[in-house]
Amino acid sequence: METLDPLSEYLRRLEQWRAAHNRDQQAFVRIGNIRLAVVLGAAVMAWLAYQGAISGWTLLLPLAVFIALIVYHERIAVRQQFAKRGITYYERGLARLDDRWAGTGNTGERFLDGAHIYASDLDIFGKGSLFELLCVARTAEGEQRLAGWLLEHAPAAEVKSRQSAIGDLRGRVQLREDVALLGDDIRAGVHAASLAAWGAAPPIGFLAGARWAALLLALFNVAAFSAFMGQLVGGRVVLGGIAVALIFGFFIRPQVQQVVAGVETPSNDLQILSLLLHRLEGEKFESPRLRDLRARLDIEGLPASARIARLRRWMEYLDSADHLFVRVIGPPLLWRQQAAMGIEAWRRRTGPHVGAWIDAVAEMEALSSLAVLSFERPAWVFPELTEGGPLFDGTAVRHPLMNPTQCIPNDVAVGDGLKLAIVSGSNMSGKSTMLRAVGLNAVLAWAGSPVAASRLRISPVSVGASIRIVDSLQDGKSKFYAEIMRIRQIVDLAGAERPVLFLLDELLSGTNSHDRRVGAEAVVRTLVRRDAIGFVTTHDLALTAIVSEMAGHAVNVHFEDQMQDGRISFDYKMRPGVVERSNALELMRAVGLEV
Repeated sequence: METLDPLSEYLRRLEQWRAAHNRDQQAFVRIGNIRLAVVLGAAVMAWLAYQGAISGWTLLLPLAVFIALIVYHERIAVRQQFAKRGITYYERGLARLDDRWAGTGNTGERFLDGAHIYASDLDIFGKGSLFELLCVARTAEGEQRLAGWLLEHAPAAEVKSRQSAIGDLRGRVQLREDVALLGDDIRAGVHAASLAAWGAAPPIGFLAGARWAALLLALFNVAAFSAFMGQLVGGRVVLGGIAVALIFGFFIRPQVQQVVAGVETPSNDLQILSLLLHRLEGEKFESPRLRDLRARLDIEGLPASARIARLRRWMEYLDSADHLFVRVIGPPLLWRQQAAMGIEAWRRRTGPHVGAWIDAVAEMEALSSLAVLSFERPAWVFPELTEGGPLFDGTAVRHPLMNPTQCIPNDVAVGDGLKLAIVSGSNMSGKSTMLRAVGLNAVLAWAGSPVAASRLRISPVSVGASIRIVDSLQDGKSKFYAEIMRIRQIVDLAGAERPVLFLLDELLSGTNSHDRRVGAEAVVRTLVRRDAIGFVTTHDLALTAIVSEMAGHAVNVHFEDQMQDGRISFDYKMRPGVVERSNALELMRAVGLEV
């Protein structure tokens, strides 16, 4: 597949949509003027007809023209709305490329659990979060699937399968555009849980053969009425057939009402979902995972959208039962009853597959979200998944949520015997940013996504972070208590089957230096003893002495600053060793404090 430059491709497509919108806008104004002219012309013709100069029948011509113009005007308005969605879609894509995306997308805050072991600390959800950067899903199920991937690390085989699918989807810009522009009501319209439950619910108990009986009764009544009109039979035959039909209809009325009461919302949801399904059915994929997803949309060789079209026809029959003419002929033809039994037959045969359709769409949307990231960040790479001991070994690792042109890369590695890196440095020098860069890239790696690095080797690890810990007045918890509870979570997790990658920012900073030194060393030794690897940042240089006591399993690294003419600057480069100076006093003096 041809390699596309995301910036030039988005600009080209944005210009096309803007040009289309401008053409439609001009056409909309032009047709509006023509409609006005037709109305004025019709008024003149009406006056001439009143004067007897022309026939009144000639007024049918401007009326027909006016109706045709209304229809055409509405089509142009629909095209305008479609073009507006196209413009918005590519403007958002360009905003992501230009690092203007924070606050413009879906923040996913409904998925945030403050007790999760890294979600709050690593900005997985919220404004400017990883979820907001990634999510282009159109359905709530797609959003939930993506959120789940970011909160739970997948097995290696699953991750490799996702990587293959993302590579296949990466260059399919037209597919993503088509799905994005299908309609504004897709996001709010599909109630996936209730739809799947409706499809899988137990059958409604019509008697065996009821459909055939209803059809035969309807045919009998049509034939009897035709024979009566031809004077071949008497009225008693017709009345008898109608009476039998009414009795039959009354007998199955409870089941019919149950079908009608339950089908309206699922039918509407399926119509909306069929827009997505129909577009996906027309795509030919290369990766095995995507081919399998596509195959799940077919039942006995018939695509899901075609099966939904059959349900739509039955719903049209059911809705037409309220028309005045059908109300008259409906009872002897068992019109409403036959429509209800047709809907129930459809549900019995096809309903169990509805959940699989929803699951396939959710899966495709989550994969597409990661494929968009891969397309828009061509310098990012898929990580190499390793076996054996815990490992995070990255070259030119960047923070995924920062502007790629401004974020300073660093080589970061723990594992292969090195269990711990103590990170010292001055305020604002980049310590916490480095922790989040490591954590976010680990989350992306085990979600199946490319990562913000030029190379990353990573083993199966569970991320545990204590970076942004706050107190809670509602729960009566101090910041220190909240921090030690999170540390307890991480220590407990380290005892599980999958090794832990821990990220601890200013470990135990809420207590005195003696207790911090003793407590921090104990925590770190416990984690390392449980085969965890990770990073601890600190302002307390006494903590860096742990390295000398851990026999080659730990290392000191640092970030530093430069003070020139009363101004502090940072290069955000990680260096070996312990930081040699602190900028705290300089910062206090810089803001006017006498220290």
